[in-house]
Order: sequence, then structure tokens, then C-alpha cells
Amino acid sequence: MNRPPRSLEARAIGLLARREYSRAELRARLAEHAPDAQALEATLDHLASKKLLSDERFVGSLVRRRAERFGFARIRHELQAHQLSPEQLEPALSALKSTEFDRALQVWRKRFGQAPATREDRARQMRFLAGRGFAADVIHRVVGRAQAFSNDPADPDIF
Repeated sequence: MNRPPRSLEARAIGLLARREYSRAELRARLAEHAPDAQALEATLDHLASKKLLSDERFVGSLVRRRAERFGFARIRHELQAHQLSPEQLEPALSALKSTEFDRALQVWRKRFGQAPATREDRARQMRFLAGRGFAADVIHRVVGRAQAFSNDPADPDIF
């Protein structure tokens, strides 16, 4: 029993049912199934007009999925890889920047929870946070004052 091939729109809706995609990412996924570039762009335009495809919604979704584990630099880099305009990125990135310290502190607490005992531990904790994309000044604030955070983790107004 052979099934007829699915249309571009059906393939796109199937993908979008699982998660949000940027227009560029969806274009790349569907390119091999499109008869030509015009048909692909027409399908993407149709999905956008029906509000099934939205770069703004994609940005919000990606930021929500990544924010509790990663820093501003890493999320910005991932968003830029999706060929989004600076106007689409600005609101989400400014919100991320404003919460960078709190998010870094939560990641640090979850992974380490106590002040580094040696220089090597301090360097390891700093490398970990840097690898997650947090800014250097934020990393220094979190790890540099880790003793206060590990002594009284319930007090959010230590600083």
C-alpha cells in the first residue's frame, strides 16, 4: 500500500506541531521536498499568513527553553544562527540581559552549591559558567561571592 506524497504544507504543519521553527530553519527542512524555491516560499508565506509560522513566537520559545540553563551569549549566538533580524531579537535579548545574574546564580547553585575550596575548584566553576554562555563580570560576581551564596541560599538580597 503506497501512500501519496505529503504536500509541503502538510510536512510543515507536521513539523510545527512538534515545536516552533524559524522561517529559515523550516525552509531548510522543507527544501528537499519542494519542487522549486517559489513553491517553498509560497508555502511559508501561506503558513505565516495563517499565523502558524512566526519568527517572534520562535524567539520566545527558544529563549524560554534555554534561559534556565544558558547565558546571554550562548542564546544570542543560537538565535543569530537562525537568520533573524535584530528587530526580532532585541526584546528577548534585553530581557535576557537583565536576568543574567539571577540565572547564572541558579545554574551555579544547581551544579555546585558551595564555594570553591581551591583555586582549581574556582577555575572549574568559572569555566563551567563561561561554557554556558554567561558574561565574565557575572561569573566573577557569582563565583567571587560564592561563600555568601552557599552560607545563606535563601536570602536573595545578599547583594
